[in-house]
Amino acid sequence: MLQDPSLNSTYLIIDALDECVADLSKLLDFVVQKSSVSSRVKWIVSSRNWPDIEGRLEQAGHKVRLCLELNAESISAAVSVYIEKRVSQLAQEKTYDKRTRDTVLEHLASNANNTFLWVASVCQHLEKIERWNVREKLNLFPPGLDLLYKRMIQQISDSHNASLCKQILALVVTVYRPITLKELSAISEMLENVAGDDLESTREIVSLCGSFLTIREQSVYFVHQSAKDFLFTNAFYEIFPSGTEETHYIVFSRSLHIMSMTLRRDMYNLLEVGYPIEEVKQPDPDPLAASRYSCIYWVDHLCAWNFNPSTNRSAELQDGSAVDSFLRKQYLYWLEALSLCQSMPKGVLSMAKLNDLIQRSTDSSELMKLV
Repeated sequence: MLQDPSLNSTYLIIDALDECVADLSKLLDFVVQKSSVSSRVKWIVSSRNWPDIEGRLEQAGHKVRLCLELNAESISAAVSVYIEKRVSQLAQEKTYDKRTRDTVLEHLASNANNTFLWVASVCQHLEKIERWNVREKLNLFPPGLDLLYKRMIQQISDSHNASLCKQILALVVTVYRPITLKELSAISEMLENVAGDDLESTREIVSLCGSFLTIREQSVYFVHQSAKDFLFTNAFYEIFPSGTEETHYIVFSRSLHIMSMTLRRDMYNLLEVGYPIEEVKQPDPDPLAASRYSCIYWVDHLCAWNFNPSTNRSAELQDGSAVDSFLRKQYLYWLEALSLCQSMPKGVLSMAKLNDLIQRSTDSSELMKLV
């Protein structure tokens, strides 16, 4: 496409390279290699100034490097415009009087510290506050993202849904890709007990997690990488009181449970052996909707939890364990599900990981024969 002579001036924009979680080096190499293919194509990439990313991009030919820290005036002007727009929207939607509007505008301008995300987060909270109470509540939004996140965590801790919200945050931090509402409900027994199959209730419960999470196209994401970073550092012991291993175990054990309950032969009713995968159409409702993540990543969570096989955790790999029972009864169904998820290569890697884990564990002689 880039080499097509009929291609007009084109701009390719990649935002937040530092948030790429898989194959970042391949993406960087691709950008460097293709940035000089055509003079009609311009690449705009943004990233935190990480040395490994800067080093890779330095290999590109013609480039201009813009450091936001050195262009504070431009950023400040842009944030000011954004504040004006958001306050105007709030004033119109909430019917602020002039005094309230000016007070909100002054508070945001004085405390934003040139951070768009801080302004967006505060305005999101202000949308839920009655107009007669806005001026009094403004002091609840301190300057700086970390202080704002700290206040949000405190709000969650003080709520009667604290345990559920903290488990949801822990799960979303721990999973290896953004998960859907159905997948989240499946791997959280607490959430399943409260919301069941009601996705709207699940959506409402996720919205209780402060402004850390957002939902796009039925999947749960962090509002920003900084939110995830804060939870994994400043709020680590709030959401992982027993460490991350316990959360990995929850995902692993719930994954085995949901797969054992849902996987069966011919999940998509294809009726034919060797049906071409490119012709498979996902049925509606999808019988794999709740277990898709579990099928692909359950072994990863088992390995992350059982990182020290010398502990008594090796019991999960002994004869008669849940893993042993699953592989004996539903191994072929799992392979079929992986194929329908177009994740067979990941399944091969998972079996290699499981085999390595079993070899380092004790009392797993029979299970070894299965893998």
